[in-house]
Amino acid sequence: MKTIIEPFKIKSVEPINFTTREQREALIAEAHYNVFLLHADDVLIDLLTDSGTTAMSARQWAGIMNGDEAYAGSRSYYRFETVLKELTGFSYVIPVHQGRAAEKILCSIVGGAGKVIPNNTHFDTTRANIEYSGARAVDLPVREGTQPEVIAPFKGNMDVDALEALIKEVGAENVPCCLLTLTNNSGGGQPVSMKNVRDVRAVCTKHNIPLILDVCRFAENAMFIKMREEGYANMSVRDIAKEMFSYGDGAMMSAKKDGMVNTGGFLALNNGEWAERARTVLIVTEGFPTYGGLARRDLEAMAIGLEEALDEAYLTYRLRSVQYLGEKLKAAGVPILEPPGGHAIYLDARRFCDHIAPKDFPGQAIVCALYREAGIRSVEIGSVMFGTTNASGEHVGPAMELVRLAIPRRVYTQSHIDYVIEAIVNVHERRHDLRGLRMTYEAPYLRHFTAHFEEL
Repeated sequence: MKTIIEPFKIKSVEPINFTTREQREALIAEAHYNVFLLHADDVLIDLLTDSGTTAMSARQWAGIMNGDEAYAGSRSYYRFETVLKELTGFSYVIPVHQGRAAEKILCSIVGGAGKVIPNNTHFDTTRANIEYSGARAVDLPVREGTQPEVIAPFKGNMDVDALEALIKEVGAENVPCCLLTLTNNSGGGQPVSMKNVRDVRAVCTKHNIPLILDVCRFAENAMFIKMREEGYANMSVRDIAKEMFSYGDGAMMSAKKDGMVNTGGFLALNNGEWAERARTVLIVTEGFPTYGGLARRDLEAMAIGLEEALDEAYLTYRLRSVQYLGEKLKAAGVPILEPPGGHAIYLDARRFCDHIAPKDFPGQAIVCALYREAGIRSVEIGSVMFGTTNASGEHVGPAMELVRLAIPRRVYTQSHIDYVIEAIVNVHERRHDLRGLRMTYEAPYLRHFTAHFEEL
């Protein structure tokens, strides 16, 4: 059949609060033109993130009721550990309350002044935790990965030659680990090929550098490999995922994505010394090693969710529904990052608002316009999130100016997405009416979460 339907039935619903355009005009101004500062009740369609916004399954809710809340040695932990070890092959499994906790723990072990940590593209919290430790985060995307209009199957890949050059420049002793993010979120939700994982692994082995995989969307990445990479069409997504994990020395995950839960994550390692140090940090900052800052029922839900994320009927629906949104926008002339990624569609703000300079935050202008138009909340991934000012006071922006429309898992139907398409097309038709913004307040780290703006 050509029509891809949702591989689930809706069992429980949550009402949506409808607002008028006049109300939204006032609300976005009160929020200082930052949609992070809106009340969620004032959002009609929330595409701010796919992190923690999943609708959990009946099996997961049943698992929550079966959670063993023992402080230490909970059976829910051991169930979670068994699932993780079987899937990833890593020796030590450390639960945390979300991905940035795993990043914080890892950076406390390997970070520090003078250290350099490469990645295909760091996302916001990863970069912030690296820099907070005193280390330097370096992005090494392939060239096509920074060109929104170029179509290629694995635009999330790392530039292996650039990795070799960086190691030669700074010295292998100053590269405590190499990260590889699957899929590449900041790069448009684009997948990484298995060949690229192997090639990065080979460079790391050559220089005795541990490879740590960021696997928030590992199932989506594995499905892309099955669909696009030669030699994998007849392999199960589970086996593809297990092969990906086999090339790493460890992995960290916000399970709020492909773990299909509302909170949770893990750090998994093969290095026993690192694991011992990580557990020490965990006890001080998160909780005992068999719960890691989580209610034990959440470990139960995570164990089930990691299995459900590998269901190929679900993954077919997931990728196709995101592709549907991208195809409709492209057909209407809206510039997007191509091809569509696994968890989100990214509007190309540079082409969408070519009359607004990067220093005036064209992506944020689109974000505000979408909220005004239809109550849709999205997020800027461009000069607000990753821009800086150099010593001369000049704006330095990232390679791309994007607006991400992240699709929560198992939450919205096609009619919701059709509504989103209509709103974006309307805004695009009046795009020359959009104005840039000036930032009036910023925090020293992760400024996009709390920044204040005023319209120019």
